[in-house]
Amino acid sequence: MSLLILVLAAYLVGSIPFAIVSSKLFGLEDPRRYGSGNPGATNVLRSGNKAAAAVTLLGDCLKGWLAVWAATRLGFGPFEAALAGIAAFLGHVFTIFLRFNGGKGVATALGVLAGIDWQIALTCLVVWLLVALGSRYSSAGALAAAVAAPIAGAVFLGLSPVVAVLVAMSAILIWRHSANIKRLLAGTEGRIGGKKKA
Repeated sequence: MSLLILVLAAYLVGSIPFAIVSSKLFGLEDPRRYGSGNPGATNVLRSGNKAAAAVTLLGDCLKGWLAVWAATRLGFGPFEAALAGIAAFLGHVFTIFLRFNGGKGVATALGVLAGIDWQIALTCLVVWLLVALGSRYSSAGALAAAVAAPIAGAVFLGLSPVVAVLVAMSAILIWRHSANIKRLLAGTEGRIGGKKKA
């Protein structure tokens, strides 16, 4: 029962839509109405307000990290803490506050990885930066980092059941980017720093 409560609490924390919250705080338009329509930091950046995008990024990362950290502090083991992390990730992707239509989960996944093992998070962050900055496609960086996550997990954690959680999270993240994959292949994907479109 205590594990169920932990997972439900993590899901609710993960459901907080920081893209919507930060946009309202900075007096911006709802990010679901421009650009990719995704309530995430990259799309908020298309508004031109870097501060709002930074708040979104930080908030989305923190809720993933917080779920894992809180589980650990409450005495749960690594696997249970990882389950709390993926619950927060699912809360972001399928947020109850936006009729289960949330963001793609990149920042929240990074926060979960940071809570599980900073080495995994750092590896994925470096992969994201190299690919995203090199291609100027945030989605390409996210996809590369998603592939790298379970590999890095296996390297740093060995044959741990936590790696299975990372595989599941990466699979969902890649699935959430299916439309981006199609646009990347078609050459119509929006680049980092691009202007917002109505």
